Amino acid sequence: MDDCVALLRTAAQAAGTKTFTFRGRSADPFAEPEKLTLAEAFDCFAGIDLIGTMSGGEGDRGRLAAAAAKAGVQTAADDTWGDIFSRVLAEKVEPQLGQGGRVTILYEYPLPQAALARAKPGGGTVAERFELYACGVELANAFAELTDVAEQRKRFGHAMDEKERIHGERYPVDEDFLDALAVMPDASGIALGFDRLVMLAAGAERIDQVIWTPVVET
Repeated sequence: MDDCVALLRTAAQAAGTKTFTFRGRSADPFAEPEKLTLAEAFDCFAGIDLIGTMSGGEGDRGRLAAAAAKAGVQTAADDTWGDIFSRVLAEKVEPQLGQGGRVTILYEYPLPQAALARAKPGGGTVAERFELYACGVELANAFAELTDVAEQRKRFGHAMDEKERIHGERYPVDEDFLDALAVMPDASGIALGFDRLVMLAAGAERIDQVIWTPVVET
């Protein structure tokens, strides 16, 4: 989180600006960032007890669907827990982030949204994952890498079960990846959209104005 904030400030200094702007919204990269857990954000902006819609590290689709309906978020009959989570995040949470012109860090994502991230020690419900937002733009996704082979195999199995349910097909587990995971040391990483950051720092209206390999129309 500190690395992300430092990079934003460095970008602002390089661009000679004190404020990021985009589509009528602004954010001060030098101000202390707003930090919210996903549970806090869902409670504050949607009135939803996010952790209460989970059981044993898994999402309870019925509970979240009922809570989303109460919050005014429409869902489809074939929406999964993850689909509903994304709908609430996009409709109720993300538009409210960065009030007061600050950068926002959303952290402690629920385990069903963990992907390759490891669980927070001693919890069992959330993962060591965060995302960075500025001016309504998602800039970065970061997490501590899951190195528990048994847990990763379990997650892959669940993902393939869901793929088979929806699309009628499944792929074999990547055994080479799991073998490598078994000898991987503790690690973490951040995928930060550099072009998005440059767009905000430069005050550009569109990302194609700053992308380093622009598409030339003929």
